[in-house]
Order: sequence, then C-alpha cells, then structure tokens
Amino acid sequence: MGGKVLVAGVGMIPFTKPGKSDSYDVMGAAAGRAALKDAGLAYSLVEQAYAGYVYGDSTCGQAAIYAMGMTGIPVVNVNNNCATGSTALFLARQAVECGAAECALALGFEQMTPGALTERWSDRPTPLSRFIDTMRRLGQWDDALPMAPQLFAAAAREYREKYGAGPEVFAAISSKARKHAANNPYAIFRQPASVEEVLASPMVAEPLTRLQCCPPTCGAAAAVLCSPAFARRHKLDTRVSIAAQAMTTDREDSFADSPMLVIGYGMSREASQKVYGMTGIGPEDLDVVELHDCFTANELITYEALGLTAEGTAEKFIAAGDNTYGGKVVTNPSGGLLSKGHPLGATGLAQCAELVWQLRGQAGPRQVEGARHALQHNLGLGGACVVTLYCAA
Repeated sequence: MGGKVLVAGVGMIPFTKPGKSDSYDVMGAAAGRAALKDAGLAYSLVEQAYAGYVYGDSTCGQAAIYAMGMTGIPVVNVNNNCATGSTALFLARQAVECGAAECALALGFEQMTPGALTERWSDRPTPLSRFIDTMRRLGQWDDALPMAPQLFAAAAREYREKYGAGPEVFAAISSKARKHAANNPYAIFRQPASVEEVLASPMVAEPLTRLQCCPPTCGAAAAVLCSPAFARRHKLDTRVSIAAQAMTTDREDSFADSPMLVIGYGMSREASQKVYGMTGIGPEDLDVVELHDCFTANELITYEALGLTAEGTAEKFIAAGDNTYGGKVVTNPSGGLLSKGHPLGATGLAQCAELVWQLRGQAGPRQVEGARHALQHNLGLGGACVVTLYCAA
C-alpha cells in the first residue's frame, strides 16, 4: 500500500426487518449524510463515490447519492455478494491511496425481502454453480434445503468431524452475539438468547438452527475516506487510518474436497495473512474484530482462518471467553450479522463504522477498553473476501 488513508467519517442507520424500512435510496442517502455529518464535511467536497448493493437495478447508487447532491462526480456501482460493502470501501481506499481522489465516499445499502436468499435469474447459469456442483460431488447437497445455510452447515459438519466441536459450541456464538447486540441501538435483535434457546429453535440445516443464521435485513452504512493533506486542510478527524487492506478471490482448492474451503476459509486466511504481512501487526496485537458471522459456523472457522486461535482450538477459545469482553479479542461487539443484521450491501460498511467508533472510544456501553488495532473481515460467496486493518493514532 502507498499513501496513508484516513477514515474521516462513518455513519449508518438502524437495521430493520424487511417491510419495515424506507426504500433503498432513502436509506442510502441517510447513511451517507450521517457519515458526512460525522466527518464535518460538505458533500460538495467528495470527489468520487462507490455505492454497493446486491439486489437492485443498475444505477441504484446514483438514485441514493443524487439525494445528497448532484455535483457530477463519478459514481461507481458495486456488487460482490455479501462482500459488497467492503468492496466499495476497497475501491474508495484505492482511489485515495493512489491520488485519483483526495476524498471518496463508500456507501452500502440493501432493501431485502423476507426469507432465505434466492437466485434472481432462472434463465441463465448461476455464478454459484461450481460451488453447488462441488457440494453435490461431496454428497453434501440437498435440493430441498435453502442454498446458503446448507453450504455453511456442511462446513460446520466438516469442522465437527475433524475436531469434535459439539452443537453447544456453535450455539454459544449466537448467544454471545445477542449479548453484544443488547448494547447496540442499530441492531435488529437485541433481546438475549441462551444456548438452550438457540439449540431449541427450528433446525434449518443440521447442525444450524434458525437462531444460528443471520436474518434478511434492510439498512445502509457509509464511510468518508480522505488523504492526510485533505484532512488537514479541512480540519477533519485524523484519529483512525486504514493501515492495510487485502482482497482475495477463490483459488482452485476452493473446489477440491473441503466444504470449509468452499465457503471461503482459504480466502479469509490468505487475505488476513496479507494484511498482517503488510503491517507487522499480527492477530495477537488485535483488540477488536468485526468478522463475517453470517452463520455461527462461519464465525467459528473464521477465528482460525484469521489466526485468532490455532487450528482446531476454536472450542477452547470460545469456552475460555477469549472472543468477548475480558478475553483475548472482542469479536463482533456490534452483535455481528447474527444479531445486528445483514443487509448485504451495507454489512461491510457497518463493520467499518463499528470499528471506527471503537478506535475513537465512541462505542458507549459496548466500548472495548483501550482499543488501538481493529480488524474487519467481510466475505461473499462467489467469491470475494476483504480484510481491513484499522489503527488509532
């Protein structure tokens, strides 16, 4: 990476259930205005914008951004499945870092419908066909089950077979998410759920119950990135910077013989190792992490992919409370996708907002004491993974 990139402002709106939100353009504009207000910056000073969403027509980004102002700047629409928000952030960071823009806006939003994720186009090949074919070959596919849960359930079963993690280990992650979300006014599920309640919820794809699956959600989030020189000229907040960022996609081994690799374990490991290598900051130095817990299984295996705990030790990591306050590293203080919600295009930027607040000491009752180094992990099947390391000045 080249020049330093600062996160001058972040913003988001409370996440809601489908049918309870404003339209995508209203949500997107509200999040963008919140980020600009947080930065203390006029929209007229933004030079480029990157708008992420998964379900929507072309140029939805313009529809949201034009409500903030019409200054003729480039607006790029981004779709990278569940990694869409962090991909928009990745592009905005590149633009500022290379000098193409001194100030860029990354915006993500999603107006979802109830129920499991489905393919929108039946008259053409699905981009996930190779993933599904691999699972069929491994005998891990059931046409009667929803697509995403069974992919991650197969990864959970593989981990269980290798290391013996019981159902309560996965359920404890969801219970922890609810406990963290109780202190987050932006989260959709703030009520507690015990391990027993999580396990007693309806089975979706063995071993994942309903409360171990993130809900379809509507929402929006945004970040304003700028160069240090721009921040000095406009007297912006310089406390939080992006120290390193890496984006990876699938390799051939994603389609070999491991459901864990099918759902992105390798991409996550590679992206995090790149980030650690760029900075000399390792997992042992992290204070807080927002990772992609679309299902409890993914949070568990991602602990190991990111190096937060050694391979095969996630059960001990959870049992010791090393994934929460008072432990080694607080994971998903926001409540994560499981409890904050997962509006696909907004998730990566909501993670960014949470970590910036943590590094500024502005996270209120969910504040991680003395947070200096924060890691963000955002994953999309198809596939893409973005890992971002933030540092406090």
